Amino acid sequence: MTDKIADLIIRIKNAYLSKQVEVVLPATKLLEQIAQLLVEEGYLLNVERLEKSPQDQLKLTLRYVNNLPSVTNVKRVSKPGRRVYAKSGKLPRILSGYGTAIVSTSKGVMTTKRAKQEQIGGEVLFLVW
Repeated sequence: MTDKIADLIIRIKNAYLSKQVEVVLPATKLLEQIAQLLVEEGYLLNVERLEKSPQDQLKLTLRYVNNLPSVTNVKRVSKPGRRVYAKSGKLPRILSGYGTAIVSTSKGVMTTKRAKQEQIGGEVLFLVW
């Protein structure tokens, strides 16, 4: 698996399309940080790290509002073959502020809202709305 972030996005998208309640995937620190951001932004209900051998797993609990998924679409921006970077003033704004972009900065993974507050740019990982 070369692109773990794309795997996370596709698993979440497919789980919402098949109306599942939970998604289980291999855990890494980066994926756990991204999942925590999605919980804080209201796209997921909960993230739990399961201790398993040989590799830990992440259990993501999906969020539905009136039987509709809280995530309508997710788009991967920066890919292994093409990295996309943005300065703090040029960070993307999704659906006039209704969506969120996840950015990897020198101070860790954060949303564009927080990155603009701290006036820091970075690699735009993906967009979610």
